[in-house]
Formats: sequence, structure tokens, C-alpha cells
Amino acid sequence: MKANVAIEKEVSVKFAGDWTLNFQKVVYQYSDGTSDRGYRFIWRRPDGHLQAARGQARIPERKYLEELTAKAEAQGWY
Repeated sequence: MKANVAIEKEVSVKFAGDWTLNFQKVVYQYSDGTSDRGYRFIWRRPDGHLQAARGQARIPERKYLEELTAKAEAQGWY
């Protein structure tokens, strides 16, 4: 089943080379007409495009996980 992802909210942490690690609140919209809401971590390349990695984003250190979730919580959506 194929899915499109709609990003509702996003926070990010900047890394060297203008890469960002992003924490997103998303809606997965499936080809059968169903959908699921949830959260994901994903990298954004320097050109602004998302770096798809089969549903996985390596988080280099715990401090980044905590920084991103704290930012989202401060904005009221996590």
C-alpha cells in the first residue's frame, strides 16, 4: 500500500553543512483512503528536500531527541 505524508507541524535542529534533523507531526494518507496520525524524525538536506530513508532517521545523540521534543512541547503540539 502506498502512502503520502502531510506535515502538520515541524521543529528542527541544524547540523554542519546545513543539514537539519526534523521532528514532525504528520498524517499518513494511504492509497486505500485510510489515514493515520503520528510523529516522525526525518533529515532535511541542504537543498531543502527531505531525505527519505525507508522510515528511519538516525539521531546522532540523545540530546537532539530531547531538544526536538522539548521544542515541539513548547509549541503545544507534542
